[in-house]
Amino acid sequence: MQSPYIGRGIAVVVIVGLIAWTAFRALGSRPPETPKLPFPAPAIDEPLAAARSQQTAVLAGGCFWGVQAVFEHLKGVSSVTSGYSGGYVKSPSYETVSMGVTGHAETISITYDPSQITYGQLLMVFFSVAHDPTQWNRQSPDTGSQYRSTIFYTRPEQKRIAQTYIAQLDSAKVYSRPIVTKVEPFQAFYPAESYHQDFLKNNPSNPYIVYNDLPKLENLKKDFPGLYQP
Repeated sequence: MQSPYIGRGIAVVVIVGLIAWTAFRALGSRPPETPKLPFPAPAIDEPLAAARSQQTAVLAGGCFWGVQAVFEHLKGVSSVTSGYSGGYVKSPSYETVSMGVTGHAETISITYDPSQITYGQLLMVFFSVAHDPTQWNRQSPDTGSQYRSTIFYTRPEQKRIAQTYIAQLDSAKVYSRPIVTKVEPFQAFYPAESYHQDFLKNNPSNPYIVYNDLPKLENLKKDFPGLYQP
């Protein structure tokens, strides 16, 4: 029969470990950085197109619930889909992505009309109100590489605009910390499960949404009234 002292010792080790892990996460967690306003537009950008068409932007900036909602309220954006990019497993599930074992990031795929909004303007919203680009592998309470900040470029021009803009924002010290957003080539996008799509719209009173995501929409409306659409 196992000694009760051994059992208590194991319990104490587990409890101490949990307390230490909680403290570590609390130290790593911090409120989002507040950028200097007015937020600068990209110095290098594509001009508005002369004719209507559809292009795609693929961005990762933490939990896709709020990021999707922000971009759905931009003029010129026709659709936004929550999903997964940047990993090495085909057709991943939310459960496996959340465990951090597939290499994917929670991502959104944006379909937009370049005659109404430019790629640089999408990035301006991405870097300012959609998420905090200075947080490494986390956003607010969410931790792990699945919440990393990444731009998945689909064309060389998108890569050039993104890299130049990051350098511009860092040089201007718009944030007190350096931007950690990665710029990587797009490989694949896998739509998330149906219950993740339009999550904010369908669950506006969800506590996570109320605390973390509704303020993003208010900031979008306040800071970029010319880009905002109800």
